[in-house]
Amino acid sequence: MIAVVDYGVGNLFSLRSSLAAIGAEVVVTRDRGELDRADRIVLPGVGAFGDAAERLRETGMFQAVLDQAGRGKPLLGICLGMQLLFQRSFEYGEHLGLGLIPGEVRAIRPAIPEELDVPHMGWNALHFPKDRPRSPLFSGLEEGEHVYFVHSYAGFACAESLIATAEYGVELTAAVQRGNVFGTQFHPEKSGETGLKILRAFCALEGSP
Repeated sequence: MIAVVDYGVGNLFSLRSSLAAIGAEVVVTRDRGELDRADRIVLPGVGAFGDAAERLRETGMFQAVLDQAGRGKPLLGICLGMQLLFQRSFEYGEHLGLGLIPGEVRAIRPAIPEELDVPHMGWNALHFPKDRPRSPLFSGLEEGEHVYFVHSYAGFACAESLIATAEYGVELTAAVQRGNVFGTQFHPEKSGETGLKILRAFCALEGSP
């Protein structure tokens, strides 16, 4: 079973529908018991980092997600959910994240050429580091397959956890992994067949006993 964390911030319908489309048993919940029973956890999110982190704490899901990740259970953060995995964000001030991925979240505007629009929105190709093995999250993908992005902030200073980038004037962080913790800046649930391949790969991951 996959538990999608419901903390009031996220596009839960399309994510639940995509997981159901690949035959996954899905529950959308903020109940700790259901998180305990789940085999894998998905942390979605849209909006601003500070508000989302506060909602995670208010609902008790901040510590619950940390507990599940600490037990070795596969955890996937999507879009803002990925950013929440980082140590901190500088979106409208400085805010602490879950600290599961070393690095920080910053605006892409200073990094990209000024002629490019913010947010980075639409389809873009994934590129995988050539100096390390391919992450199991992308085991069924070819170099350059396209996925769907909508973001104005991205992960920085996270080279050790980087498993995919997307070129938008510069190489931006598209996905990260640290052990059983994964994050995608793009939306697999909005990325057609490529996104479904990624979700299938996540469903196939084995957690620690």
